[in-house]
Amino acid sequence: MLQTVFHSRVMEPTSQSDTALKMRVLVVDNDSTIRSACEEIVRALGYEPVAMSDRQAAKSYARQHLVDILLLDLPPGDLEALDVVSEIRILCPQVVIVGMTTFAKLTSVVDAMRRGASDYLVKPFDVNDLSAVLERAASASIAGAGTRQLRNGLRSSEGFGSMIGRSAGMEKLYRILSKVAESTHPVLILGESGTGKELVARTIHARGPNADRPFLPVDCGSLAPTLIENELFGHVKGAFTGADRSKDGLLVSAANGTVFLDEIGELPLDLQSKLLRALQEKEVRPVGANQTVPIRARILAATNRDLGAMVENGGFRKDLFYRLNVVNLRLPPLRERREDILPLVSYFLERIGRQCERKYTVSDEALHTMMNYDWPGNIRELENALERGCTLSASDTVVLADLPTQLQHAGLETLLVPPSRGKDIANDGPTQVTPIAELERHAIIDAIRVLGGDKLKAARLLGIGKTTLYRKLKEYGIADPAQA
Repeated sequence: MLQTVFHSRVMEPTSQSDTALKMRVLVVDNDSTIRSACEEIVRALGYEPVAMSDRQAAKSYARQHLVDILLLDLPPGDLEALDVVSEIRILCPQVVIVGMTTFAKLTSVVDAMRRGASDYLVKPFDVNDLSAVLERAASASIAGAGTRQLRNGLRSSEGFGSMIGRSAGMEKLYRILSKVAESTHPVLILGESGTGKELVARTIHARGPNADRPFLPVDCGSLAPTLIENELFGHVKGAFTGADRSKDGLLVSAANGTVFLDEIGELPLDLQSKLLRALQEKEVRPVGANQTVPIRARILAATNRDLGAMVENGGFRKDLFYRLNVVNLRLPPLRERREDILPLVSYFLERIGRQCERKYTVSDEALHTMMNYDWPGNIRELENALERGCTLSASDTVVLADLPTQLQHAGLETLLVPPSRGKDIANDGPTQVTPIAELERHAIIDAIRVLGGDKLKAARLLGIGKTTLYRKLKEYGIADPAQA
């Protein structure tokens, strides 16, 4: 069956990433037909295969060469094969071990997983089965490497100033930042909520010619219009009830420093007009005053809104937009710079650990989920997720169950979808979408069945807490998983 499906599907183009192309897969099986078919399929999927029939030779090879994934035949009742799993797990802790066994003796899989195997293939299997398992194993290998970096403290957090990340988008941003920081022109910082716009503004100020002067942020979206006006322009004594003394606005008190106008798109039109005049004339008139006061502050503004569209709709003054938009910086969302997630995770874990005198790390499943999650709240959401995880973690390792609900659901969707079992790919019809809740339910039931009813070990295998597992069983009305 494996060979038949192989010839009908395996030569289709693949789109493996450069990382996947470097994955080395060691296939160990004394059946030459399965060994050779696996070798060809692994190669066609973009991995580097090494095939062997002898387990001892495989152990020797794994000791001397870097192996990412091991496909190991596990004959029913073969204790020597299980010993090989344990030995390779000790010799090469980075290897992701996948057992290959027959459906009739699934207890061998359970024993292998207890000794360190991460996944399994049920014989006979086809290309779809092997592809799904290899994809999961490759993801686990990459996540495992990242986790080892975290555990060893090998944080690649090089960036620009206090900013972290070396992705192409961030490198481009750094080049522009290094230039605009040297001037005093207005800068408009654009980006989704949580991308770090204020950090960029602080970096510009800290690297500018007036870094020793004040940096004064104003949140235009959280203050009432009258309060914003008073904050920016100040007032004189007696200007309104309670004004028992004069107060300089931030545009004046900043002197040669920086005023950061966060969420500038929320500024009312009448205040936009007053701000425009202040920027053009380099002076302000405090509330209730007859005289103007000169200003020398640099203006940095930020927004997550489309100011161009607001100008077209009359929601933002065109002349103010052009005045602020002398230079604009667009921050990439976190989903477009996934290679920066690992150093960001490491940075936040180190900072949280310093505060409570602990050294945190994350499980492979949790890191894999974070690397593949889209992060609609960007860096702020990542930081909050890790703070929650460290707070709820029962140990120094943050697991998937410690993370927010939306990440747990994402993890279940990406990590727990079981491979197809014996499905004939050549006869595929229209795909029916299965709700995530149903996939989650089946994954929980399958895990408990495979582990002989041991709910604690099932929870560990699924990457969730025991309490979460019991809650899920109650939610889905599963009294006896064996009968579900």
